[in-house]
Amino acid sequence: MLLKKLSEKISIHIVLYSPFLLIAGCSSAPDSVPLSDHDYCAVPLKRPTQTLSQFTAPVASEMQHKTGVYVLEQGTEAMMSRAWLAERAEKSIDVQYFIFSIDNIGLIATDYLVRAAERGVKVRVLVDDIMLEARGDELLMLAAHKNIEIKIYNPNANVGKNIVDKLTSLVTDFHGLNQRMHNKVFLVDQQIAITGGRNIADEYFGFDHAYNFRDRDVFLTGQAVHSVQASFDQYWQSDLSVPVEGLIDGQPYSENPEFSRLHSYACNPENFNPEIREEIEQVPETFNHLMKEGKFLFIDHVEYIADIPGKNDRKHFLGGGSITQDKLVELAEKATDSIVIQTPYLITTKRDRAFLRQLVDKGVKIKILTNSLASNDNLEAFSGYQRNRGALLDTGVEVYEFRPDAKVRQRVMSEHMYKRLPSIPVFGLHAKTMTIDDHITVIGTYNFDPRSANLNTESMTVIHSPEITHDVKASMLKEMEADNAWQVTKDFNPDSKVRLSKRIGVKLRRIVPKNIL
Repeated sequence: MLLKKLSEKISIHIVLYSPFLLIAGCSSAPDSVPLSDHDYCAVPLKRPTQTLSQFTAPVASEMQHKTGVYVLEQGTEAMMSRAWLAERAEKSIDVQYFIFSIDNIGLIATDYLVRAAERGVKVRVLVDDIMLEARGDELLMLAAHKNIEIKIYNPNANVGKNIVDKLTSLVTDFHGLNQRMHNKVFLVDQQIAITGGRNIADEYFGFDHAYNFRDRDVFLTGQAVHSVQASFDQYWQSDLSVPVEGLIDGQPYSENPEFSRLHSYACNPENFNPEIREEIEQVPETFNHLMKEGKFLFIDHVEYIADIPGKNDRKHFLGGGSITQDKLVELAEKATDSIVIQTPYLITTKRDRAFLRQLVDKGVKIKILTNSLASNDNLEAFSGYQRNRGALLDTGVEVYEFRPDAKVRQRVMSEHMYKRLPSIPVFGLHAKTMTIDDHITVIGTYNFDPRSANLNTESMTVIHSPEITHDVKASMLKEMEADNAWQVTKDFNPDSKVRLSKRIGVKLRRIVPKNIL
């Protein structure tokens, strides 16, 4: 199984400060799909008997005026939901991600998209340029299928660029190079969407052998999906989103190339456990149970909020244009009792801390869970947080840092992986979630840092529901308990629990300005 440990932010900062990596990025990469000595698809896969429209038919009337909501806490259920939707799509699949990896999960996800295209479903894939791993010819092969379109967002550092172009972007367009698309959307038949913190890679679903993320998505059907679709279409039509054929010279593939190598990889039981396939088939029954248990609810007021492509209009180097930040401030200002936050990266400015102090002074109790140095995959971001950790505590906010051996990882990790691995992987926090009092939940892509505020485009779902908020808040508070996190005080932080080299590495990152972290 291919393994990968990528950070959402680490590569951005390394790319910006290391021309060597820009040069290394020009070297030829090996094939993404391993060769197989056996046709694992000789026995045809079972085709689903129920289409997506048949699944939604019993709730079609509610979908007209309400939004069905289910919070995807566990990695496996988030993966299975995407797979099940792709398998039953009838008309379209729209995919928008910051990271779409070529590891095991990424290849299997690609296979689902190709199989959908082969049965006539229109597939559109929009991926940010900076983290894309697939080779140019592999992207062209996918795009050669008549039902697949691939666009690259803000292609100024990676796809189709030679070393001269890359260095030119680095030197002359620092602002543009830093503007990335951080949105995450999986949208099927304009009826159902999954959005939230997870990218497409092993570690976001609990399948990496060494390092996984505790993350959170939300499954939506009905009214709010119209806003998700409108946002995707806005990005798709933006000048910043460029067809891959326009970035790479020559199209070596004729229409509808043959994908047997990819299919064989996904059919191989070593890569895709048959037990998981069987569980994917049970997704409709699972949702029926969830509805009966009151976990999958139709709600009157659900909002999907997204920044516009490009975000900052460059009238200011950093600042402005953040629809998502403005919405978070608006919601926080309405709090009367409590705000609970999970964010992997917590880099505050003086203005942020003054705002938090105002909330605390008016009686709002604020608790924030972020990564510890021990659980963090991004030393640059932790350095930014570390520099103002004391000042943040001075505001009266309670701060907790996630443990790499958090007990909760046994609950959110894939049971299949948990049982078969000789040791439990390290876990880091990746969920971006906020609850306001006891009636509003926000699940999205927004990190509490200057990059999310000023550079990356972000998206979020705002759920106005006491029932949903009760469960999400309880989960977040559980993860702040002693077996999952350390509470940080003026007299204690857990930095000393990591090796000296990592502590020194964080200190060295202080040369990176906080306003681009």
